[in-house]
Amino acid sequence: MSPNSETSPLLGNNDSRPECWSRRILRAIKADGEPSWTESFKFFLFGSWANVLLLFIPLSILSHNLHWDAALRFVFSFVAIIPLAKLLGEATDQLSIKLGQTLSGLLNASFGNAVEIIIGTAALLNGELRIVQTSMLGSILSNILLVLGCSFLAGGFYHSEGSFNLTGAQASASLMTLSCITLVIPAAYASTTLSGIPEFPCDIPDDKGGCPSPGLLIISRGTAVLLLFVYCAYLVFQLYTHPQFFRQSSTGEDEEETSGHMNMMAATLSLLLVTVITAFCAEYLVASIEETAQRYHIPKAFIGVILLPIVGNAAEHVTSVWMAIKDKYELTISICVGSSIQISALVIPLLVILGWIVGQPLTLHFENFETILLFVSVLLVSLLIMDGKTNYMEGLMLTILYLVIALACECKRHPSLCRNVVD
Repeated sequence: MSPNSETSPLLGNNDSRPECWSRRILRAIKADGEPSWTESFKFFLFGSWANVLLLFIPLSILSHNLHWDAALRFVFSFVAIIPLAKLLGEATDQLSIKLGQTLSGLLNASFGNAVEIIIGTAALLNGELRIVQTSMLGSILSNILLVLGCSFLAGGFYHSEGSFNLTGAQASASLMTLSCITLVIPAAYASTTLSGIPEFPCDIPDDKGGCPSPGLLIISRGTAVLLLFVYCAYLVFQLYTHPQFFRQSSTGEDEEETSGHMNMMAATLSLLLVTVITAFCAEYLVASIEETAQRYHIPKAFIGVILLPIVGNAAEHVTSVWMAIKDKYELTISICVGSSIQISALVIPLLVILGWIVGQPLTLHFENFETILLFVSVLLVSLLIMDGKTNYMEGLMLTILYLVIALACECKRHPSLCRNVVD
């Protein structure tokens, strides 16, 4: 018998061992029938024309490290986050297809607002507490007014009337209303009680130069813990006990559209990589806000309420409008209202608790003007979806309210500009 034979007693099965281990490794990183790594990353990187904007990532890094003008650093980082937000959503969707309904729900809860979490965390660690508050408020308003309004408006051009599961929509709207009320209470406490007045001076001041009162901190941190508990209960309600209220009827066309384009390992690696890159771009973006706002006289509130949410909601905006055009309003409601619930009941409480840990006095006390804006917006959305039907007129009303809020934010921060227009 030849010494090079596979059955050689000296060599054993040397030729078969590499095949055995290679097969095990391949099965671990790509299951049978899944797209290859080449196909996965080809779809991920070249599946959309929006990915051309990824060229702004190296520009963002260069502008930050070479200390270019603040406006250039802000614009480059701002534009770079837009395709990153879309890629985060794409990777999450591809993983959701493989993981099933329960785990995909948890995954979407964790990464559905990853951009907002990253921007909020970066601003919090840099002490930009007002940017944290305004960006979170702006994300909520953008989702329930701009994104939902454009979705109803676009869907109304293709369907005279759209319908969705009324019970599930009411459950989501009720939780959104509860979250809104929990943001009203700290503002009422700070405005009507002497113990709610901020303390001066302060070791770690907020943007106004003072510390929130102990009572305001206790209310905010205690409410944050309770909101996290309510959000966990909402996940159980949505995924386990009453999933029929949120389920979209599936067809063969839907199943074909939701077929996976990436294998699980490629989607997981892409999700982690994009999250890290987004964190760096968000850090560069937040670091340039202060200088940009001062040099070019752009109010921070306008940046937080209007500009930053456009970045975080770019991918959701396109997906929501597309689902409404295809008459899938359950998915539209889930994307818009569900994302607002995640921000108000998950992201904001987490940031309050994180601020508690790192010593930043972040509270749930928004300015009275901002609290009123949130309250009337949630009220209008609740009124419009309570009948389980929608049309283009309802979408127009939501969009108009968002434009009025944008105009009010600009005039509030630039009264001289509005005075000159009147004169």
